[in-house]
Amino acid sequence: MRKPALIRSTVAVAALAAGALALGGCAADAPSGDGSTTETITIGTSLPLTGDFSQGGENTLQGYEVWKAIVNENGGLLGQQVEFNVVDDGSDQNTIVSDYNYLIGEAKVDLVLGSQSSRLNIAASAIAEREGYVYICPSCASPDMFNRGFSMIFFSQQATAAEQGTAFAEWILGLPDDQRPATAAYPALDDPFSAPVAAGVQAILEEAGIETVYSDVYPEDLTNFDTIATAVRDSGAELVVQGAQFQDGVNFVRSLNRVGYAPKILYQSSSPTYGEQYLEGVGAENAEGVFFSASYTAYADTPGNAEFLAKYHELYGDQDPPEDAADGYAAAQVLQAAVEAVGSIDDQQALADWLHSNTVQTILGPISWNADGTPNGVFLIGQWQGGTAQIVFPAEAATTDTVISTWRG
Repeated sequence: MRKPALIRSTVAVAALAAGALALGGCAADAPSGDGSTTETITIGTSLPLTGDFSQGGENTLQGYEVWKAIVNENGGLLGQQVEFNVVDDGSDQNTIVSDYNYLIGEAKVDLVLGSQSSRLNIAASAIAEREGYVYICPSCASPDMFNRGFSMIFFSQQATAAEQGTAFAEWILGLPDDQRPATAAYPALDDPFSAPVAAGVQAILEEAGIETVYSDVYPEDLTNFDTIATAVRDSGAELVVQGAQFQDGVNFVRSLNRVGYAPKILYQSSSPTYGEQYLEGVGAENAEGVFFSASYTAYADTPGNAEFLAKYHELYGDQDPPEDAADGYAAAQVLQAAVEAVGSIDDQQALADWLHSNTVQTILGPISWNADGTPNGVFLIGQWQGGTAQIVFPAEAATTDTVISTWRG
């Protein structure tokens, strides 16, 4: 049995980057003056295929490519074949601004899809909003995406960062009094996604009376977490909620081991979703019982998931799709639903108006949006159990009936 595919995987950087560059400008026909094409619809995107966010960028591209293959095999979008114009932003905010200016202003793509990571999408979405293009992003959970009064941006996961730990917090509050932690610590990476995840859980638990005994935001370049781990140990926190990306989460667990502290319950926002990389980084025994947030599982009984899985395996091998690939595919599903409902790619405002008023069925589940582009959904909560990443909440999406109540349990 394969592990539930909420985990991320490593892919060949050079191969994907080369493929993306080959895709740039490969549409069969140049766009006409009204934004449409004779035989193809061109979708532009800038992704971090190199640099700090390259792992997520590569996997997002996989999701876009799987969607394109399925759509084209089924007759295309509005009867036209789909092509992507993909450029590499190198994980740089300034570059991605130039990229979307190029895609919209010079390449004159018909549609756009978003990039990977809140940091890049915050910059890129401002260009799309200015130019009046619908901007659907697969990875833009930061609250800073949605506090600017924009009307053309849509996040295609189930919840923004502040709500991604809600199901976990509710589980904590549902524990019997003699099992519920009385104190909690909240170390978080200074990142527009990671910090709000921890802050969202903290707000819920504080309101319910769970005492915060440690809370701090650490810089991106921090590699030694011994000081933070010592402070958490000395605080006596029974629950630790870390807003983490990948390496910082691994390093924090290593530091907890060095200072000899094991909180009763450990939650990390993203680091555990990196699958085998996480297990190798912390050791399987240290992953046991760790909770985390996730948007996708391969076992989901959601519209189109079986088709997505089959095509992903055909294109990329037997390993189940990484979470970012599923998120990319879902973003393309959202764009497809709007285009097919409106029946045209010529009116971007009509596409936005339709999305604001409707629910789209995706492989992540049903998604609808508020006026600011934030989604109305419930994020999945996973837990490492016996070397396997399982979904434990919500109950309807769970891949196991077991919940380990203590870290290293």
